Amino acid sequence: MALMHEPTAPYHSAQDALRVLETVARHTTGVTDTELARRTRLGHERLTALLRMLRREGYVEQVADGAYVTGDALSRLGSAHDGERALRDKLQLTLVRLRDSVGAAVYLSRYVDGEVKVTQYADSPATPAVNEWVDFRSSAHATAVGKSLLTQLDHNARRDHLSRHKMARLTSRTITSDRLLLSRLESQPPTVPVLDLQEYAVGTVCAAVPITAGSSVGCLALSLPVAHAHRLRQAADALNRNAAPVLLSLAI
Repeated sequence: MALMHEPTAPYHSAQDALRVLETVARHTTGVTDTELARRTRLGHERLTALLRMLRREGYVEQVADGAYVTGDALSRLGSAHDGERALRDKLQLTLVRLRDSVGAAVYLSRYVDGEVKVTQYADSPATPAVNEWVDFRSSAHATAVGKSLLTQLDHNARRDHLSRHKMARLTSRTITSDRLLLSRLESQPPTVPVLDLQEYAVGTVCAAVPITAGSSVGCLALSLPVAHAHRLRQAADALNRNAAPVLLSLAI
């Protein structure tokens, strides 16, 4: 499967955070922010923001003399015994934090073996998840999740997917023309959230942003009742800005 790669801002943030984390890990007795700035060549403002995020996520800790050392979350993810479970738990905590900050149900999805798969999500009574009335695997043409994942594939991989899944009309807004859908996917900028404006389900709007890590295609998405559609773009932009911790967890 060929992928279409164009790094987004969260990707660059995650890469910079990895550089900081790797530098901290090499200094087992601790390293100051001045030394980190020198070794990573990151500006003061950028480094401060990354360290704040790494501390919040539990990847680094600041000790009594102000130096930074690796945190418990990094140790748990690196554990051969329960690293996979630790990653799932870490991602879930991040999704819950995202849910609360954007005020919407949040989803983590991957494109696995040629299929759309929602791997984790965080909702609440105040931010209910989408009712999966049609299997997400067969409705990629109508969902923000599916379209975001398809934009990250090359043209042939997109065509292959659509050839295996009939583009059923789920609402009056659903695109059922493969030519139109492929044209829209082709012109979708990777830095702009993909939207679903009642294409999958009447009464629900969604947005998704890519989180490609290595050769793995994924996305973060959110859903809102249509009564809150006026918040969709603002929430989507917030989701995009805060996607770096998810990418970082997947990359470690």
